[in-house]
Amino acid sequence: MLSALSIRDIVLIDRLELALARGLCALTGETGAGKSILLDALGLAIGARADAGLVGQDAEQGSVTAVFDVPDDHPARAILRDDGLDAEGDLILRRVQAKDGRTRAFINDQAVSVGLLRQVGDALVEIHGQHDERGLLDPSGHRALLDSFGGLDAAAAEVRRLWGAAAEARLAFTEHEASLARARAEQDYLRHVVGELDELSPEPGEETKLAEERALMMHSEKIAGDLAEAADAISSDSGLEARLNQALRRLSRVAEQAGGRLDQAIAAIDRTLVEAAEARDEIERAMRALEFDPARLEKAETRLFALRAAGRKHNVAVDNLAALADRLREQLADIEGGEAKLARLSQAADAARATYLKAAESLSAQRIKAAAKLDQAVARELKPLKLEKATFKTEVNVLAAEDAGPDGLDRVSFLISTNPGAPLGPLIKIASGGELSRFVLALKVALASRGSAPTLIFDEVDSGVGGAVAEAVGRRLAELARTAQVLVVTHSPQVAALARHHLRISKGGDNRTRNARVATRVDVLDHVDRREEIARMLAGATVTDEARAAADRLIENRP
Repeated sequence: MLSALSIRDIVLIDRLELALARGLCALTGETGAGKSILLDALGLAIGARADAGLVGQDAEQGSVTAVFDVPDDHPARAILRDDGLDAEGDLILRRVQAKDGRTRAFINDQAVSVGLLRQVGDALVEIHGQHDERGLLDPSGHRALLDSFGGLDAAAAEVRRLWGAAAEARLAFTEHEASLARARAEQDYLRHVVGELDELSPEPGEETKLAEERALMMHSEKIAGDLAEAADAISSDSGLEARLNQALRRLSRVAEQAGGRLDQAIAAIDRTLVEAAEARDEIERAMRALEFDPARLEKAETRLFALRAAGRKHNVAVDNLAALADRLREQLADIEGGEAKLARLSQAADAARATYLKAAESLSAQRIKAAAKLDQAVARELKPLKLEKATFKTEVNVLAAEDAGPDGLDRVSFLISTNPGAPLGPLIKIASGGELSRFVLALKVALASRGSAPTLIFDEVDSGVGGAVAEAVGRRLAELARTAQVLVVTHSPQVAALARHHLRISKGGDNRTRNARVATRVDVLDHVDRREEIARMLAGATVTDEARAAADRLIENRP
């Protein structure tokens, strides 16, 4: 509910701190006292259109703060959480209006867009007046209200889920269809490329191996010469092996006379001879391996250049050519198997669509039944509200399957006719100001707590009626106030007497300023003051004892 309202420098209200309670609250006062100012100020706080003319005469800016106490699961909190904003504790909506036309919006002291402020405000407050086009008067919300009245919220949510599933299935089909069409156009090219790569048969690491082999063969003549000289230095008649053998023979001849002192030298020469022989063998093997072969060099170069040309052609590294061939083969396989997959996706999309349509058609049938019940419920409320000649109809227009959407097959509109035989039309276009408010009241009573904001405001819902009809209006407002906070701006003593709380709006001089300019004030009335206010509403300028007695009777008849 709206628990507090704070207004600064808005038109004739300099400063106002107002605490509000649950139940039905009447706002009364003489014409021109400023009741509309209070509603305009609240409208500003919940996202209504900005108006620089609302700023007080001597101020540069005005502000309105509205504090709401709502349950943790209230939709307004979900809206804030979805926007990443703090949604804990009281919800505090504040709007600052500058005289130059600029405006700023805040929720829980966090700066927000006016659009978000309006979205949250719409979830918290419904204002029903002669010129209001929100809430029940907005056709875009009629379908949701009917679903709520008929207990169809779960069925509607399932239809939305099935719509999403059908849309996903159709998207999967169309994406694969487009992919398959592109693939078919490239099929011959893919076969040609795969054939070339299969013929080339590249292997990872092959480029590096061939490049090293080519470099080695290109230098083989120089390497062969050096190897030959190295082999000659080891094994020629004057080479290392010959000289070592000569040294070994000489040492062996004198080894016995040396008394063992040459044994280690002889052993070292033996080892050297063995290692020299091994070195000679390795050099000879290298010479055979590096023997220059022009044909072999040409073959290596041809293979290397072919691999590199393929890499440039397909804009991939040579080592990735094999992976490219595998990938292109997979694309060809997809094309070959794509038709079967496309058929499966088409069947899945058709099945999902059929499931959605079946659920949507069932929901349509339930909505039509709920619409008839709602029409009956509203009709019961019209006669006591002096609208016995009027007709209310919930029109459920079932669309063709191709026009279906996430909310099903139906367009729902609340239509009225105020006179027998007159055509039905939208509420906002057919009803006069007073009739409109009473139609909205009848609808609200029929809908009870379903689909309603926690705070409902009715502006002069009793316009043009009195006596028993005014009392009927009051009793229906009181009935609404069992499940919601209801504020009613009224000139009817019968309505005011049925309220649990009473605010009197008056206009007078402001003694705090030197020019004692006129200002609007709001007083919370106790039992005595309330009796006097209702008596004034009954009697006019001069309050008589008879009026006070009549006021007592009206208050005593409060349920």
